[in-house]
Amino acid sequence: MEFRKIGEDYVVRLDRGEEVMECLTSLCEKEGIALASISGIGASDCMEVGLYNVHEKKYYPKEFTGEMEITSLLGSVTEKDGKPYLHIHANACDEELRGIGGHLKKCRISGTGEIFLHTLPGKVGRQEDLKGQTGLNVFAFE
Repeated sequence: MEFRKIGEDYVVRLDRGEEVMECLTSLCEKEGIALASISGIGASDCMEVGLYNVHEKKYYPKEFTGEMEITSLLGSVTEKDGKPYLHIHANACDEELRGIGGHLKKCRISGTGEIFLHTLPGKVGRQEDLKGQTGLNVFAFE
């Protein structure tokens, strides 16, 4: 992973074999990024995404392998328990151009990853849904 800080934002290049969630979490820890939006594209040969069933309060993950174009990474960086909390959704297509997507659990880069982090001043935390309706970690505004 290489990156450049331009103003308050980050331009990140991920290389073959690097894992998106691990690299971005490490960058946020190293640079003290507490609040940001994430966008990106790239190529992957192994991706795990999930669907969250709100009624069951459970993720259903599925792993995909083979050549894939990452057509969109969108998400946020906030904090939970004083550590970076990344929430990213991904869309990709396989060799037949069939689309897949969902909540990103892991994603190994096969070619390159081009990611932008747009940082914001301040902090937003995470807390479990106070109404207990979803079981999700939602934004916590202090």
